[in-house]
Amino acid sequence: MTLAFQGIGIGSSNAIALGPAFVDIRGQGGVTHAPIDVDDIQREIERFDLAVEAARQALKQVRAQIPRETPVAIAEFIDAHLLMLEDTALIDGVRQIVADQLCSAEWALQRHRDALIAVFEQMDDPYLRTRRDDIEHVVGQIQGFLRGEAHRSTLTERDLAGYVVVARDLAPADAILLRHRGAVAFVTEYGGPMSHTAILARSLGVPAVMGLHDITRYLRAEELLIVDGASGTVIANADARLVDDYRQRLRAIQARQTGLRALAGRPARTRDGIEIRLQANLELPEDIELAKANGALGVGLYRTEFLYMNRADLPDEEEHLANYSAMLADLDGRPITIRTLDLGVDKHSEALATAHSNVSNPALGLRAIRLCLKEPALFEPQLRAILRASALGPVRLMLPLVTSVHELDRALAIIADLKRQLDREGLDYDDDLPIGAMIEVPAAALTARAIAQRMDFLSIGTNDLIQYTLAIDRLDDAVNDLFDPAHPAILRLIRLTIEAGRAFDIPVGMCGEMAGDPRFTRLLLGMGLREFSMQPGALLDIKEILLESDAGELARHVDQLFDQLDVANPNALLEVLNAVPSSLPAR
Repeated sequence: MTLAFQGIGIGSSNAIALGPAFVDIRGQGGVTHAPIDVDDIQREIERFDLAVEAARQALKQVRAQIPRETPVAIAEFIDAHLLMLEDTALIDGVRQIVADQLCSAEWALQRHRDALIAVFEQMDDPYLRTRRDDIEHVVGQIQGFLRGEAHRSTLTERDLAGYVVVARDLAPADAILLRHRGAVAFVTEYGGPMSHTAILARSLGVPAVMGLHDITRYLRAEELLIVDGASGTVIANADARLVDDYRQRLRAIQARQTGLRALAGRPARTRDGIEIRLQANLELPEDIELAKANGALGVGLYRTEFLYMNRADLPDEEEHLANYSAMLADLDGRPITIRTLDLGVDKHSEALATAHSNVSNPALGLRAIRLCLKEPALFEPQLRAILRASALGPVRLMLPLVTSVHELDRALAIIADLKRQLDREGLDYDDDLPIGAMIEVPAAALTARAIAQRMDFLSIGTNDLIQYTLAIDRLDDAVNDLFDPAHPAILRLIRLTIEAGRAFDIPVGMCGEMAGDPRFTRLLLGMGLREFSMQPGALLDIKEILLESDAGELARHVDQLFDQLDVANPNALLEVLNAVPSSLPAR
């Protein structure tokens, strides 16, 4: 009987994979309470310390075996776990529970793990919330040694060429090695779109489906699986006709990718001659190579939060500068837009803790530009580094989550003061460094004209704009089906922003997920958007649509679409727009 499972799809440039299942059932034994006597406390603590050291050495061995061609930033995920194995907050907490509660090291570790996970579950920032995965992975490694399991199971030692790996979860070390051992897809019980494993799957080009609870109980070793990373579907025991259908789809995808690569060097010019600027969103430095290979004209959004993650201290000005300088060198003259720190009120690092962290709704609290204005010691080193980097290549500075011109005026005053500091110190910078604002909340879109008067460019961040406008947490399973980019309110706010940029003759781009979604490309083009920034893997798909489109004709149809927004289904109108034929021959 054919079985189909629906989870969270993590697509790649090749979102479909077929292969026999390799089912990993490590760590499913569970942990039970085992009381100990007072005389056994030291023995249990020593067992725990030995397990921590064994996990540390095993992870170092994995680190040493990562193939040379693996990007450095990917290997740094493993380094983060090594740092956690040195963290006194983790180690000392377990020792204390053993002594206070007279329990085994396994039970103490599980109790401490539960307490740490509870803290992360309360965090508002989605990236930080998914950092619970790090706790899970590190605790799992230690528990394995406490139970006497070998850390390096057949999962990472055997040849897995062509296999689909099915597991409760995958640590970064395992994900990297599995890919290099030939695994064609990952299926996990846990994890989400912002987890380390998801990030790695995208970077490694591996289709993955996550969040399939108890999936290891339902799938058998060696049975053929179909993994569709685009739809989040896993199919087991498919009949011959369905298997053949997916194999044909896979061949079509591969042929299409080959054809798309031929577009990389072509300008993104519409049929009626409008030049479109296609740029990439980057989170990890190794994404630069894919961005360049796919024809990105630059970086429309560089998220700098990774510089602050998994550490107990803050990056200083020189570390920021070294990072930005390396990015500029790798971009070979292409411009980069550096977004200043955009973390929520909950912090992964003690160095970022503030007296304002205990609030009832962190989503509406001290985050992004608000945090930076409140904490100049956090903001100014990054601003100085961005200014100094602007002397080395084309740089733009972007301020996130702006809600008022008052915030902009304060930020601009700080930047002006830092320029005077650099002048006194004899340090170079570009005095004409473009400064822009992200439009991510309704207040910013509704006052976009006032913001545009002060800025050199605007960038629409649709992820937060949709979330704040519709009052929907897109990571909440109960309501994420209501997360609708085509909602009339969203389309009107986007149009207001584009019109504000046009009125003051400044460029308006989009760096949210909508920019890389082919369903909205022709709509955005017809609304007047001329700068799109997206994940590197989406660039060629979007370019193909742009090359086949007539911007002028689409603009006329978009006007008609807006006239009907309140009386028709926006998604139905979108389908009509996407079916509009081009009336001009390609140039």
